[in-house]
Amino acid sequence: MSEERESLAAFVAAAADEFGVPGAAVAVLAGGAEHHVTHGVTNVDHPLPIDEHTLFPLASVSKSFTATALLRLVEQGAVDLDAPVRRYVPELCLADEEAAARITVLNLLNHTSGLDWNLVDADETDGSLAAWVAQLDRLPLIAPPGARASYSQAGYNLAGLVVEKVTGLPFEKAVAELVLEPLGLSDTVYDLDEVVIRRFAVGHNRAEDGTVTLARPWKSWRAGTRGNNPGGGIVSSASDLLRWARFQLSDGEGLLTAASLDRMKRPTVQLRGSTLGDAFGICWFLRDVAGVRTVGHGGSGNGQFAELLLVPERDFAVVSLANTGPDGYQFNQAVLKRALELYLGVVEREPEPLPYDAGRAREAAGRYEIDAMCLDVTDEAGRLTLAVGIKPEIRAASDAEMPPDYPAAEIGFLPGEGDEYVITEGGLKGQKGYFSRGADGAVTGVDLAGRLFSRR
Repeated sequence: MSEERESLAAFVAAAADEFGVPGAAVAVLAGGAEHHVTHGVTNVDHPLPIDEHTLFPLASVSKSFTATALLRLVEQGAVDLDAPVRRYVPELCLADEEAAARITVLNLLNHTSGLDWNLVDADETDGSLAAWVAQLDRLPLIAPPGARASYSQAGYNLAGLVVEKVTGLPFEKAVAELVLEPLGLSDTVYDLDEVVIRRFAVGHNRAEDGTVTLARPWKSWRAGTRGNNPGGGIVSSASDLLRWARFQLSDGEGLLTAASLDRMKRPTVQLRGSTLGDAFGICWFLRDVAGVRTVGHGGSGNGQFAELLLVPERDFAVVSLANTGPDGYQFNQAVLKRALELYLGVVEREPEPLPYDAGRAREAAGRYEIDAMCLDVTDEAGRLTLAVGIKPEIRAASDAEMPPDYPAAEIGFLPGEGDEYVITEGGLKGQKGYFSRGADGAVTGVDLAGRLFSRR
């Protein structure tokens, strides 16, 4: 056992205890060697030990597979990233006809389509991706195409339909043929029938009183829809995900050109005040950490969290998968930071917020929403707090159990002329965002996790 792996294993065990994580799988690629660290169990009620082949839902890390499949189609001459989506999905209908005509494939892949986050009550009449996309005319647009970045699950699901239309195959079969099978990712699947014949981790949700419940449904609280597979449906293991990282750091292995893989890691649109990154590439979040360029993506499901981080110039990657919410996110972030420090000597400094400012707090206080969630910023007793969760009416209308909300946590503005902030406590501690203003100077929205929540 290497000194770094031994230190990482000790850290993972301590962090799992601190954050109440029943099971985790961590993997590091450094100097061409793989280091695996596993901890805990798949399920607190029916425990099996986690190993490097245990399956976890990757949630939004799935987008990297969808984007890579589309880049293969670009190289084959079947898709043009700058072409309007309607070239491939002529029936596309959105709330704004001009936007529907203008949105390009690249707009979908770098989250500049202007589409809100996602459909929350789509009625999938036949269970198909096409039926899901047919209801996108109900989804608000938060900006004109290309005007700004705002993270959109719906955009990636629409990109999945482009894959279906071009290949003539079901999306999942197309991704398998384009990406998964050539790379030998035999434990990377979409179908639950493929999951249950392998060892898999069950999600857990922890209430404020410490009570732990098993998360149902398993993959997502968005009950089993194929329409969300392009943006969040893949299931994989730490071993397969590290193999995926090797490919993304390679010269393309004959599957893609090195130029295409490099293009995915180059900035296409800047991000402001986001913990997730400084810019979007094609799918990837690009972030400078203490002068080192990183490329990555995270995912959150029902009681499960996933992270993949690459450092291309160092041929380095780290994977962290945890089966608990809400603190699985904090666990994964701690693991990534520790791995960067242990293996690369890269130490990330925590942002220092300014003292409470009553005037700025009054301006920011209010309710902000996207289609599925509401975000409440409250100014009370000299504290500015942020709470975020699933809309109560959506909870009330759903038969599925849903993950707990994030209760009010203190936030502080960061130095500078902008309205950037950082969350200083709770399950989202360390997350950064910013408040946006209209032409009259009034606060009109707040960005969190790369998504714009509009003021109501």
